[in-house]
Amino acid sequence: MEDYLIGIGKRIKEIRKGNNRTISDIASGADVTSGLISRIENGRTIPSLPVFLKIINSLDIEVTEFFSGIPHVNGANFIVSRKEENSLIEKEDEAIGFTYNYIFSKQISSLGFETVLLEVKPNSKREKVSTDAYEFKYILSGECYYLIGEEEVLLKEGDSIFFDGRIPHVPINRSQASSKMLVVYFFI
Repeated sequence: MEDYLIGIGKRIKEIRKGNNRTISDIASGADVTSGLISRIENGRTIPSLPVFLKIINSLDIEVTEFFSGIPHVNGANFIVSRKEENSLIEKEDEAIGFTYNYIFSKQISSLGFETVLLEVKPNSKREKVSTDAYEFKYILSGECYYLIGEEEVLLKEGDSIFFDGRIPHVPINRSQASSKMLVVYFFI
């Protein structure tokens, strides 16, 4: 995995130098500091997804072209995350009836996002939380109310919602059955 992360920085440097561009050019085009570009190129930090996409745009290439130059993991063109590799996320004690399972985070955290399977049991309890991410939720089964700020939205199986996680929010399950949802965090 670390090789893949380092590969992203090396790829940015390779494209930048191949086009006779300076770190300042790329930083300016991506609206970030030259220091950040340098740290990314040298594998000392990982850009968030929005910053990463701005960098690719500043390099004047397509996302597919960017990744075509990175060595594939184990020589494959794809990454598989097996059920047995999923791990339970320990949450604070105040979150009663919530089960978070990482399902695809370690492979793509370099792009600034992670995927979680969340189960919210009936009568679950928790205070509103905030995250440093935009959040996408897709209801796989059951139904759940989402409190986002002062608004409440009912989501049923097959529904999805996307919102700024910096707004305090919490899912509430008022039904008699568990609600399962796919959650994707896009870190900012």
